[in-house]
Amino acid sequence: MRKRFHSTGETAILLHMTTTDTEEPALTIDELAARAGVTVRTVRFYGTRGLLPPPTIGPRRVGHYGGEHLARLALIEELQHQGMTLAAIERYLGQLPSGLSAHDLALHRAVVASWAPETVESLTREELGRRAGRPLTDDEVDRLTAMDIVARDGAAPDGDAYRVDAGLLRLGVELLDVPFSSQTLLAARTALLEHSRAAARDLSRLLRDAVADRDARDVRSLSAHMHPLVVQALLTTFQRSLREELREWLDGGGEDEHAAPD
Repeated sequence: MRKRFHSTGETAILLHMTTTDTEEPALTIDELAARAGVTVRTVRFYGTRGLLPPPTIGPRRVGHYGGEHLARLALIEELQHQGMTLAAIERYLGQLPSGLSAHDLALHRAVVASWAPETVESLTREELGRRAGRPLTDDEVDRLTAMDIVARDGAAPDGDAYRVDAGLLRLGVELLDVPFSSQTLLAARTALLEHSRAAARDLSRLLRDAVADRDARDVRSLSAHMHPLVVQALLTTFQRSLREELREWLDGGGEDEHAAPD
């Protein structure tokens, strides 16, 4: 088994790349809770605390939730994984601009997730489905395995256990809903790794040159200060660059710019 799982940042960027602003189907509170892997009581509690916007009231006075609610619940979960208290999460969400879309919230979550440590756990198939927030089919488990998010734990005595990076599982489950093959997702991951590694090398070289004359304490302090800024800058510029590329492709009718003319 390969020891290395995706870093949280890599998968978060891949998720962000495939996230769109299209309208999500309306969900009841039970469906929202199931998709998010929380209880209905938790959804209601977050609503009373102002962490979730109110649902849209439909026929028969039934509340309907959408992509923004799912994205906010995912962001809250990520902030909790970082050890933030409920009060701190309220302050964090209160500082976000109003009217953020699910796409924008996914970007915030990606920045937060980039600090999560790689925590690999051994889970049974039942625990895997519960942690994923929904039962997983054999095909879905195979796709998660192909993406190096899940791997069979050969050391488990019962043989029905999986090694899972808990910080990546939810992202991987969301990727299951993306209408791309595993091969396409893996090819996208390879492209991201190659270009992000090249960018990291260039940025690291620039930073090393900038602090060459400073002592070690100043270097550590500057590195700690620059790290979150660099991560956010990379995510933001990637998002905008991808949006521009997709816009140009769609405006051109989806034609391959490298295709030979008729």
